Amino acid sequence: MRKFDLPPRAEQNTELVAKRLKEVLEGDGPKETVTVEWNGRPLHVGVIDMQLRDLYYNPATHRIRAQLDHKPKLAARLEAEPWLDESQNYLHSLLVGKPTNPDELDPEFLTLMESLEKVEQQEPGLITHSGILVNGNTRAAALKNLKKPFIRVGVLPPSFTWDDINAVELSLQLRHDRRREYSYINRLLAMEEQEMLGRAADDIARSFHIQKKTFLQERWILGVIQEMIERSKTADGSQLTLADFEGHQENLKELHRTYTKTAAINQDTADQLKENRIVAIILDFAKTQTRHIGGEFHSKYLEKSLPQSLKKATEDGAVIGIPGLSVTVSAPSGTVAQARAVTDQLLQAKALTTARSIPAEAREEAQRVVAEVRKRVGRALDEAARDDRLKKVQQTAAERLDDARASVDQCVSDLATAFSTSSLDEGTFDAALVRLKASLDKLARSAHRGVTSREEGMIWLLKASGYEA
Repeated sequence: MRKFDLPPRAEQNTELVAKRLKEVLEGDGPKETVTVEWNGRPLHVGVIDMQLRDLYYNPATHRIRAQLDHKPKLAARLEAEPWLDESQNYLHSLLVGKPTNPDELDPEFLTLMESLEKVEQQEPGLITHSGILVNGNTRAAALKNLKKPFIRVGVLPPSFTWDDINAVELSLQLRHDRRREYSYINRLLAMEEQEMLGRAADDIARSFHIQKKTFLQERWILGVIQEMIERSKTADGSQLTLADFEGHQENLKELHRTYTKTAAINQDTADQLKENRIVAIILDFAKTQTRHIGGEFHSKYLEKSLPQSLKKATEDGAVIGIPGLSVTVSAPSGTVAQARAVTDQLLQAKALTTARSIPAEAREEAQRVVAEVRKRVGRALDEAARDDRLKKVQQTAAERLDDARASVDQCVSDLATAFSTSSLDEGTFDAALVRLKASLDKLARSAHRGVTSREEGMIWLLKASGYEA
């Protein structure tokens, strides 16, 4: 967890904050406070008005950590000199942008702006004595966009360290009444940070208002994301970012559930399934489509659909590259290794689609390759979906026959009861048998046209209905 030096106006802000807190304390008017949770107990701090121009966005805020690498050069400058105007402006752009694409304004941010324009600020932000925004970074950005000069803020004690600041920010964000939650990936990063600080899994789960099994699932998902980012690195240094995985929350959760169940039966099948589903997730396929990817998806559907350049990735020992790009991958043997090689090629090509460090022609070639692979994977998914639908139809037919068998077995019991009480209506019983015969005849005609095997059950059905077996 990075700890930054104090900002340039720290001394002036400390003096101004102390003066205004004293004025509030000694004044005759109502004394507004805001309550935060710190070290397991409530902490009541005074509220004052501060000019936005004197305050600093928090470079360590959990809210935009996944988006920090959106522009690598600005991210590096922010890391080195967070209080520069350039760095603060970069933080502003991330706070107002969509988690999935910081270049676009977030609709939730626009809603916040509309609210602050119609109604004055309802809830105070939170700052340190040196003027760093601990809570209310997004509100400050909205007020700046609205050209408002002031923001109401509570002031943390002067003794607070960066560890204290991060703990308070997280506790405030995890309240149920928050209007704008962290994005999914930033929430995962906050959980990881808490674990790295040595907190127990049960304790972290309680803080995030989730069950322990959900916490473990989220940690697994972040591990997969970080693995895929590492594998996406290209020769020129391009790679995917955490923000590239925003918006895939449900897909990633289903991947974990399916992977865990499959791994309990066969680890190789589970690993192959994971590789293929990551491909589909990176290509932005919906959860309803990716769930058709099973353990045999690569060999049964995907391999024959891949373009020739990616098919080479499945050859033992092959070293391949995407035309026009400086990307090569050694493809080891084995079914899982084959799927992994294809995933690596796609991850790296995807990373190059937005890279600015390569020639425009290479970037366009990467975009063309990704588009082509998406089309081919779409075909494989369509074929797998058709087979799944057919399998469900076949299973349904057999299940209905099992239901009918159960009804016949119950009928045997009902007949015995009717015989013992002399209550059988033989005419009604015979009419029901005629209707059953008509239904069996229709079943035989349909099965005769479509079922090619002639095993014991089919032979009986056809003979009973007068067909040649």
